[in-house]
Amino acid sequence: MSRLDSLHSWHADWRGLRVAVLGLGVTGFAAVDTLAELGASVTAVAERVDDERRTILGVLAVPIVDAGRDDVPDALADAELVIASPGLRPDHPWLLAAAERGIPVWGDIELAWRVRDKVRAAEWILVTGTNGKTTTTQLTAHMLREAGFRVAPVGNIGTPVLDAVRDPEGFDALVVELSSFQLHAMAVDGPGALWPHSAACLNLDDDHIDWHGSADAYRDAKAKVYRNARVAAVYGIDDPATQRMVEEAEVVEGCRAIGFGLGVPGPSDLGLVDGILVDRAFLDDRRRQALELGSLDDLEAGGLRSPHMTRNVLAAAALARAFGAEPARVRDAVRSFRLDRHRTELIAEVDGVRWIDDSKATNPHAAEGSLSAFDRVVWIVGGLFKGADVGPLVERHARRIVAAVAIGVAREPVREAFARHAPGIPLVEVDTADTGSVMRLAVEAAAAHAAPGVTVLLAPAAASMDQFEDYAARGDRFAEAVRARSDREGGAHGDDDGSRPTD
Repeated sequence: MSRLDSLHSWHADWRGLRVAVLGLGVTGFAAVDTLAELGASVTAVAERVDDERRTILGVLAVPIVDAGRDDVPDALADAELVIASPGLRPDHPWLLAAAERGIPVWGDIELAWRVRDKVRAAEWILVTGTNGKTTTTQLTAHMLREAGFRVAPVGNIGTPVLDAVRDPEGFDALVVELSSFQLHAMAVDGPGALWPHSAACLNLDDDHIDWHGSADAYRDAKAKVYRNARVAAVYGIDDPATQRMVEEAEVVEGCRAIGFGLGVPGPSDLGLVDGILVDRAFLDDRRRQALELGSLDDLEAGGLRSPHMTRNVLAAAALARAFGAEPARVRDAVRSFRLDRHRTELIAEVDGVRWIDDSKATNPHAAEGSLSAFDRVVWIVGGLFKGADVGPLVERHARRIVAAVAIGVAREPVREAFARHAPGIPLVEVDTADTGSVMRLAVEAAAAHAAPGVTVLLAPAAASMDQFEDYAARGDRFAEAVRARSDREGGAHGDDDGSRPTD
């Protein structure tokens, strides 16, 4: 047995293990901090390091190697193990160099699983999907807190799992949001393989194809979430891809497949009956009875009543019920939950026009849910499409789109999609190199086509990094532009500085 095979506990002997941590973002820094605490001989390798982290690692006596993407760091020559940031593509030169040297590569999730017993080993509940991961992770954790469990939402949601496993009080459960990048790196067998309590893949649509290399590779990464699930494998009834994942998954004997959807649920499913959220999975007489978990009216205050948000609630309820949350506590959690910003957030309602920020809709599948929630829309769309095709989205929702405003550096995908599927719909392109004015121009262009009863919807169906720091910055600029316009008496309609109709 190799030394790495023996390292499946916080209390194993990690002292002196030579580890290179690649990347010093949130997860990379947590990995370095953890390994230093374990007594490993750790070196951090990064292209960029902020001043605060550089100072902290100096105090910890952790050396930092500043390396460019194409510079294979000397730290790899002596490493026994590499911990890689989830953002590093499989073809990154550092990872290729590690593979050539035969150095094992773990992700932060595998390291966290191996050392999860520092205080007490919490149960892990895994959540992935193309869209809805963060909201479902938050909802699940909120429901379990209402039920009296000590729980933390962690992982891709922003808080590293490695920080949670070192919490001095420990947790009953960790609800772990997993990106396809983290799943790609996750071990499926051996001492580093996860054995989660329950797992959910909410939905599947093309995303991050440029990173994974193909739609099949992306799907295969997502499917790993169900591996070794012990209690419940939760999937979307109206998403055949997730159902196939569950059917093909290697789970522990006795693990149940639990479906969720917006229709009347069958036995072992959660769904809707006359506007009531019901559970036909976690009760003895599930063939003849159902348990009430709340109503659609209960979802209203938290911004959860749209179809895609209701699906997230049902998925979270399935995970929480599988862990033992009582129906009344699930209902209480649904009533008290509030969405994070930039998720179908109402910014203003002026003269009968609603302005909605769903900047978190960073791919077509996410924008699908937003568009479906409104009858008449002026749609602000565009950015980095990452290989995804926006055409089918335009085709499906052409009847509800009053006009569209295209943002982004490369707007050809939007222009071509409307020319092909909806040539009669007005399309305005925000053509400016001044990224600071993008949203002001987009809002003015949208206002020119809005009328009472219309929703102006920022649901870009694309990533933001071509013009903004991230989706939150994009949403913030939209909100600022909307509020500035509503504060100006008369609400000027702009037709200058690069906003122009397409031919």
